[in-house]
Amino acid sequence: MSIPDDLARIALQEQQLQFTSFDEQAAWELGSAIHQLGTARKLRIVVDVRRTGQPLFYAALPGTTPDNAEWVRRKSNVTLRFHRSSYAIALEMEEKKSTLHERYGLPIADYAGHGGSFPVRVHGAGFIGLVTVSGLPMRADHELAIEGLCAVLGYDYREFSLPVS
Repeated sequence: MSIPDDLARIALQEQQLQFTSFDEQAAWELGSAIHQLGTARKLRIVVDVRRTGQPLFYAALPGTTPDNAEWVRRKSNVTLRFHRSSYAIALEMEEKKSTLHERYGLPIADYAGHGGSFPVRVHGAGFIGLVTVSGLPMRADHELAIEGLCAVLGYDYREFSLPVS
């Protein structure tokens, strides 16, 4: 895996993985899809789906802790700020040998440059919310969110997954 390869694939994900509409039912379906993947794989994850300023779905699977909720909050803040995948932002910071604090003055207590939060976009409307997964290594958190998005949007996950390292 190289940073440029991952960034190119994430740009494709952000461009293509969009809803035609997004409401409470769509949020429930997205959160439930990721919850089911996590349950089937016995993952210790938290799943959070929200429109900007409005929580719509939240689930904590067995084995998670309050710290997972804190990671969700911090990663979500990155996606809310940049309207981009928190993993893409993390990779860009790594590529530039910088941090969100150094580059943008963002406090580490509120912003986590780690993968797992992904923008929810609607065709014709743009960024309207986000989905966040916490509990796995950052690349795996990102991939689980993408797998859930592909499931509800009817895409083949293999066409959107990050390159195998």
